[in-house]
Amino acid sequence: MAGQAAGRSSVTPQRRPTIRDVARLSGVSPTTVSHALSGHGRVAATTRRRVEQAASRLGYRANPAARHLRGGRTGTVGLVLPQGAGALSYYLDLALGAARRALAAGLALTLLPDLGVPSEVAAFGLDGVAVVDPVREDPLVAELARLGVPVVTGERQLAAGSDAGPAVETDHREALAALLDHLLASGARTVALVSPPPDGAFVADTLAGYEAWCRRHGVEPRVAEVPFIGRPEQAEGAVGALLGSPSPPDAVVGVPEHSALGVAAVASRLGLAVPGDLLVASCVDSPAHAMAWPPITALDLRPGLVGARLVDALAALLAGEAPVAEPVEARLVVRASTLRPPAG
Repeated sequence: MAGQAAGRSSVTPQRRPTIRDVARLSGVSPTTVSHALSGHGRVAATTRRRVEQAASRLGYRANPAARHLRGGRTGTVGLVLPQGAGALSYYLDLALGAARRALAAGLALTLLPDLGVPSEVAAFGLDGVAVVDPVREDPLVAELARLGVPVVTGERQLAAGSDAGPAVETDHREALAALLDHLLASGARTVALVSPPPDGAFVADTLAGYEAWCRRHGVEPRVAEVPFIGRPEQAEGAVGALLGSPSPPDAVVGVPEHSALGVAAVASRLGLAVPGDLLVASCVDSPAHAMAWPPITALDLRPGLVGARLVDALAALLAGEAPVAEPVEARLVVRASTLRPPAG
C-alpha cells in the first residue's frame, strides 16, 4: 500500500498548454495568437491557419473567463423564469436548452430566483438577462432597461410602447389553429378553453387565436379561468362547472401545462369517456401528457430550442448585432385523447 501511494504521488499531472506555448510552436507573438484565435485584429490568413494548427496540436483552449474580463464583461448571463415554474417540464427543458447553448458559446448561465426587488439584479454583475414569459409592463424588464443591462424576453412583453424589446416568440396562434382544426376534424362542435387571464403574450395570443377561430367557424367562445402555474387539481373547480353545465362542450383545450390533466380527471369523475364523450388537448406538451391514459394530444412548443435562441439573442446583443426574430414553430402531437373511432 505504501509503495502504491508513493507511486501515485510521484506522478506529475500534465500541464495545461498556454497561449505562450502556442506562440512558440507557431513562431509568432502571444498577441498574434490571441488575435488569430479570437478573430479580432488584422492577421494574415496563412498566419491564422498556422496558429490554429498549433493550438489544435497542443490541445489549447482559450480561457473564456479571461477573454470576457479583458472585454470588460463577466461572461455570465441570467435566466429568469416565472415564480413556481420549476414544477413544470416546459421551463425545465427551456433552462436545459439555454444552458447547453451558453456552454457552447463560452458563457456561464445563472438561473436567477424570483426577484422581489427588481433593482437586486444589479448585484449579480450580469452581461445580459433573458426573462421568460414576462407579465404585462413587467417591472424587472423595465429595471433592466433602466440599468442598461441587455435584455431579451421569452415571448414579447405586453407594453404600452410600440417597442417592447427583442423577444424569442412561438407561433401560438398558428399552432392553436392547427390544434382546433384537428379537433373539428375529429368531430368536435363546441370547443372550450381553460385559460388564465391574458397577463402575458403566450396567453393573450392563444386567447386571440381561439376567438378568431371561433368567429371563422361560427362557434361561441367558452373560456373557464384557471391558474397559470399550479397543480392539475387547481383547475378542477372551473372545469367541473364547465363540464357540469346544461350544455357542456364536447372538446376542451387546456392552455397552462397542468390544466388538461385536470380536465381529464374531472371527465373521469363525471363518467365521461375520453375521447368517446369528450376530446381533451393541451397547448403545452409534457411527459405527463404522453404517459396519461389515454395519452393527451398537445402542442410541442419546443422549449429547448426557445432556450437556445434566448442565449443566441443575448450573444447577438452583446456583440452589437440585431437578434434573429424568426419565431419558433410549434408542433402538433396527436394522441389518443382526440382520436375518436370511426362511427358504425
